[in-house]
Order: sequence, then structure tokens, then C-alpha cells
Amino acid sequence: MSFSFNEITANEANKTLVVDALNLAFRWKHQGRTDFRHEYIATVESLAKSYKCEKIIITADQGSSSYRKNILPSYKQNRKDKYAEQTEEEADAFKKFFDEYENTLSLLEDEYIVLRAQGVEADDLAAYVVKERSNYGIGDVVLISSDRDWDLLIQEGVMRFSYVTRKEVTVENWHDHYDVSRDQYACYKCLVGDKGDNVPGISGIGPKRAKTLLDDYGSAYNIYDSVPIPGAYKYIQELNANAETLLMNYELMDLITYCEEAIGAQNVQEINRRMQ
Repeated sequence: MSFSFNEITANEANKTLVVDALNLAFRWKHQGRTDFRHEYIATVESLAKSYKCEKIIITADQGSSSYRKNILPSYKQNRKDKYAEQTEEEADAFKKFFDEYENTLSLLEDEYIVLRAQGVEADDLAAYVVKERSNYGIGDVVLISSDRDWDLLIQEGVMRFSYVTRKEVTVENWHDHYDVSRDQYACYKCLVGDKGDNVPGISGIGPKRAKTLLDDYGSAYNIYDSVPIPGAYKYIQELNANAETLLMNYELMDLITYCEEAIGAQNVQEINRRMQ
């Protein structure tokens, strides 16, 4: 399998590929494949070679986030409900897919670091690696995921490649992808919410209104501090009535700030041990 990538400015020494394991596996799930383990590993190694990464770290979900469910019990409940509605045939196909996925992770563990903990999501594991990369002696990081939540991790020396769009998101091309700044991206998500994860935003606030509010106030924290905001529009009234949602959403969505809490102290110690 061949790939064509744009060159990026990077620290060639100690460059690391960080893979969103389940996200990448869904590439074969969408094809109805249950025999993908060797092709998966070859893809990861091809990506590492293309980006000249000396290290590969696999980050894998193990259940939904216990941390987020404690904050918002309905977190990802929409996905659970969807799975409960599967036909017997669909459930069987899903089981076969996950069996192959688990076999793939087992093979990867023979060669690479696979980070995984019960009730912890790959997003938080990747965020912690990015946050601690200087302590781990890691140089630049290439994130492999089609999940735009991972763009919360982008900073100097950290970029994301999506196997779905075949595009890179970097510090340099950020505004080709987003109308808000990198510093405002978490604030933006707090305002609009995340339907995929069943995280509510402020009713009536979509991308355009979120951008306008951030242009006017700078951040969601500043918006919260300015409540009640004058205005007769219904979305302003909703914002004034539900401003606490912004603070809750920060805890749910700001991966870098809250990754240690989301992972848990004991798991953090184990990650640090394995990364040394």
C-alpha cells in the first residue's frame, strides 16, 4: 500500500507516530473485513516510514471514558443505544471485527508500545504522550486519526494525518481547516457540543454563532464570566440560562488540560514506567 504525503517541518530525531488504534481499524470495518491484522500492521509501519518516525506508539480505547461518564452520565449513550439495536447478524459481524482488532493489538504489542487501560480512551492517552513528550525524549509527533478531536493536540511539532481525507492538519495550515484559532478550538467545541459523543452544546449555537461569540469575547471562559449577556435572541437566552454547560464541556473536551484526570493516577504511573 503506497501513500503520498506532503513534507512537514519537523525534528527528524526521535520523531514518533501515535496511532488511534480503533479509529484506524474502522478503515477495514467499513469494508466488512475481518482479516486485516497483517494489513493493519503494514499500514502503520508504512506511515512510520513515510513520516520518518523512529518510534511507534499505539493508543487504544478500552471501554468508554469512566472520567467523562462521571461528569456526564449520558456521555456516548447514543452509541450504546445504537449497538443495542443491532440485528443478530450485525452483532455477529461486530464481534468478529473486534476479535480481529484484539488479535491485531496483540501482534502490535510484540514490537511496539501499546497504551491501554480500562475506562480510558485513546484521545486521553495520546494527549498525555503529547503533553509529556519532552520528558519522554520524544521529538515531533505525527498523530494518525480521522477524529477531529485530536486536533486539540496540535501544536508546534505535532500534526495529524487523517486516513479518511488523506489530509494533514498542522500549525501552519490550521486556518485551511478551521475559522477559529487553535487556542479557541476547545472553546468552540464547548459552545457547539459534540453530537457524536452525545455532549450537548448551547441550543441555537452553531459554527457561525460560536465564531462570532469567540470573536467578541475571546474565549468560552470570558463568555461565562460575562453572563448574563444582553440580547433578546433565543440563543443568547439559552446561553445565559445554561452557562454552566461551558465549564462542564471544558472538562469533557479539553484533552491536554484534563488528560491526567481522565487516565487516572495509577495508570499515569504505569504509562510513565513504560515510556522511560
